[in-house]
Amino acid sequence: MTTDGASTISVELRERLVPIFGADIAIERLALLAGGASKEAWALDLRTPQGKRELLVRRAGGGVIHQETLTLEDEHRLLEVASAAGVRVPQPYGYLGEIVGRPAFVSERVSGETIGRRIVQRPELAGAREVLPAQMAEELAKIHAIPAERVPFLGGIGARDVLGRLTKEVDRLEDAHPPIELGLAWARQRAPEPSETVVLHGDLRVGNLAVTATGLGHVLDWEFGHRGDPAEDVAWPLVRAWRFGVDQLRLGGVGDVEPYLERYNALTGRHITLASLEYWEIVGNLKWAIGALTQSRRHLSGQQRSVELAVLGRLAAEMEFELLHLVERAG
Repeated sequence: MTTDGASTISVELRERLVPIFGADIAIERLALLAGGASKEAWALDLRTPQGKRELLVRRAGGGVIHQETLTLEDEHRLLEVASAAGVRVPQPYGYLGEIVGRPAFVSERVSGETIGRRIVQRPELAGAREVLPAQMAEELAKIHAIPAERVPFLGGIGARDVLGRLTKEVDRLEDAHPPIELGLAWARQRAPEPSETVVLHGDLRVGNLAVTATGLGHVLDWEFGHRGDPAEDVAWPLVRAWRFGVDQLRLGGVGDVEPYLERYNALTGRHITLASLEYWEIVGNLKWAIGALTQSRRHLSGQQRSVELAVLGRLAAEMEFELLHLVERAG
């Protein structure tokens, strides 16, 4: 984003912030942060009579990864509910409507490392890695306890609904991906019948956590929130892509699965099994492979030329290889 772009955004942004923070405010800094395949994140330093506030403006990008992605307004509403439920989230301040043609909301800007590769590898975060598995289980337990009536805008889907949506997304790609087709067929044949349905974060994994030296600080990026099988959420951080090269630690490159699952089950009274997680790990690889291919089409079509989006298309081949391995192992 150019400086002119930031200047244009600043004018509308200040107008939308006045009802939240008062008229006596000034934008001291507005900078587009790196990363984010489908949303923009702007660091905002706002001067107010009470002092400087460090804020984050989350704004729509050029497209979405999955068709059922929450609107920015609903994502903000979910963030408000999660905050009230005691989940470690950045404090939401308000939905802003459209800023230069794209919807946005503003929240607290939190500290901590969010780059997955750094979280799993840097020596200074070794202590954090020791406690992250239990902390991730604890946050999932709190999220899954949110009453569904508090978030009526969330869609409710079981395994067959997830697979139906993924099948439609593959068809829209309009080219052949045999490993994905094989994975979808395998998953359809073994899809569990719907039992319990809870509120899901949809993307809780290393890379969507702000991590400090003492462990998990905040849970970020709620755009994939929905209702579904709790095992879907519990299994998501097992996907190999979220291990960032530390493949021997199956839970997001930071720990083993068994203690994490044991902690979650102890907190919730559920009895999710390792076999259930293996099923949803395969579905998770399907979701991310298809999402990556969908994102790459934005680059290939010329809609949004981006090295990051092009790289996602290349990474899809890694998920396809992983799918073949997991399906063969599962039988």
